[in-house]
Amino acid sequence: MRSKKVFFTNQAGDRLAALLDMPVDNRPTSYAIIAHCFTCTKNIKAIHYISRALTQRHIAVLRFDFTGLGESGGDFSESNFSSNVEDLLCAARYLETHHQPAGILIGHSLGGTAALAAASQIPSVKGVTTIGSPYEPYHVLHHFKKEQAEIEVHGEADVEIGGQRYRMKQQFLDDVQGVTMHSSIKRLGCALLVLHASNDDTVTMDNAGKIFEAARHPKSFVSLDNAGHLLSRQQDACYAGGLIASWAEKYLAVEDSSPPVLSSRDDDVVTASIEHEHYYTEIDARGHALVADEPLALGGAALGPTPYDLLTAALGACTAMTLRMYADQNKWPLDEVDVQLRHHKIHGKDCAECHDKTHKVDVIERNIELVGDLSDEQRQRLLEIADKCPVHRTLHAEVKVNTRLI
Repeated sequence: MRSKKVFFTNQAGDRLAALLDMPVDNRPTSYAIIAHCFTCTKNIKAIHYISRALTQRHIAVLRFDFTGLGESGGDFSESNFSSNVEDLLCAARYLETHHQPAGILIGHSLGGTAALAAASQIPSVKGVTTIGSPYEPYHVLHHFKKEQAEIEVHGEADVEIGGQRYRMKQQFLDDVQGVTMHSSIKRLGCALLVLHASNDDTVTMDNAGKIFEAARHPKSFVSLDNAGHLLSRQQDACYAGGLIASWAEKYLAVEDSSPPVLSSRDDDVVTASIEHEHYYTEIDARGHALVADEPLALGGAALGPTPYDLLTAALGACTAMTLRMYADQNKWPLDEVDVQLRHHKIHGKDCAECHDKTHKVDVIERNIELVGDLSDEQRQRLLEIADKCPVHRTLHAEVKVNTRLI
């Protein structure tokens, strides 16, 4: 995904910092907003992976820091649950003004509760996802039970949450204790996806049950098993992101919105984009999301095929398509084609057919299995046709790659 910093102002005029995550081809079909957990920021890993899963489905994501947190301005001690909801509404107005209205709201922990409260005030929203969210905002008070008495006596106190110290005031306690969510959840007016880990000891699973019970259909509930509250493990966050992306597509597909603004790129452009995650690379090919990576032994994370895997896959796919086409044209009884490929390098001196004996030579071993009631002559002809597939021809032809900076 392609990320860029953007800013918008909250109701008090403070500047809030955000990241706008875009698909690698810069052609989003819709937009989502992600609200982070209590005292977290937009940069926590779980939100990053969830956003990446959405952008791979061409859903752009705005993730922002609430007032007084991360890179956002304002005084955290003056913020509360109600101001978080207002921040979300300001984020939605920013998207509507500068891009297109948000179709999905996603919230982690208290951010999910805020998303539930804000959704009915954003007409464009077709769905809300909560991840480990409390049913009522006052649930966060368990973080500083010991300091509550001091706050009630002195009006404020320093509290420690997640290893960080924050100034909490009486106004925060009054605000979260004065909000009830049942009516907000009941009047959502859009689809709901509730995600919660069964081993979440920060916000227990019964909160998810109450949210789900209060909501009207369409609604879905998926357990994240032992993912924990913060979804700290990459595989858990990626799993949640994939679930959300698949679920969101169903409801965004019926959205009657203006078409996305397309870039000046041609439709046949393939885009590859890499950030800082070692060698993990996202690819967009005519709107289809692919990934590439390197094996663990080479410093990658093995999250996708290698570039050479993709190269041999292209040859395999082209071979299979070409044989399918040829057999269909000749009405031959070819039921299935399986192509197995392996790429490796050998020294030129070990290659009897190679002219250059001084450099390493790329070798692709290709084994083709033809399933069907074919004659020996038909099988031999299909073997010959395999060498005529367009990608095969390209690999054997002189190829020029013209490179320029843009």
